[in-house]
Amino acid sequence: MLLSIADISALTFFLVAWTLHSLSTEGKLFSRISLSQAMNIQRAAWMRTMARRELRMIDTSIMLGLQQGTAFFGSSALIAVGGCFALIGASDRVLNVLGDLPLSTVASRPVFEVKVIGLILILAYSFFKFGWSYRLFNYCSILIGAVPVHRDDPGHAEEIEKAVVRATKMNVLAGKHFNAGLRGIFFSIGYLGWFVNPVAFALSTLLLLCVLVRRQFFSAARRAVLPGN
Repeated sequence: MLLSIADISALTFFLVAWTLHSLSTEGKLFSRISLSQAMNIQRAAWMRTMARRELRMIDTSIMLGLQQGTAFFGSSALIAVGGCFALIGASDRVLNVLGDLPLSTVASRPVFEVKVIGLILILAYSFFKFGWSYRLFNYCSILIGAVPVHRDDPGHAEEIEKAVVRATKMNVLAGKHFNAGLRGIFFSIGYLGWFVNPVAFALSTLLLLCVLVRRQFFSAARRAVLPGN
């Protein structure tokens, strides 16, 4: 086996931590509302406010900002993937540098390349999430444009409500994929600990998980957007 038992254990812990955090953020494990869930409520409120505006330049500007942010992270993930391929080409030099680090376990070149391929997979996953999120935000812009202008007509209200629900669902879905891509970027930082040794990998994963849990469930940002605040 290329990987030791310690490596496999640390990698398993990493994948379990990532999965559990993703499920808890989406409200599938705990009843406590996460920051992402609270923002989904605000997305729905935004779409309803948008439907009452005749001029929607504000909403299109917001959508443009969301698309630009998504495009930035997608481009960054793609550049990072290219950097990882360059890292494989410089494996010998990188292994020499890692060997000089305190507490670093010198790995063979095949093991190092396996670790780099794992990092490439994480970054590629993030890139595809950002790419799909960008497209969904584009679809959401179209759905916003398709929302009829508000009129004081009882029969018209149902049509507006259906259009608002469609735009809200698309907006929430785009945000979900964006958040998934961002989690991939965050967890790729914790993954870097594996290049030192399995213990550092487990500790960096645990530290990252604590930071992300705090931001999602115990941060000032979460309290600021909760309903009623």
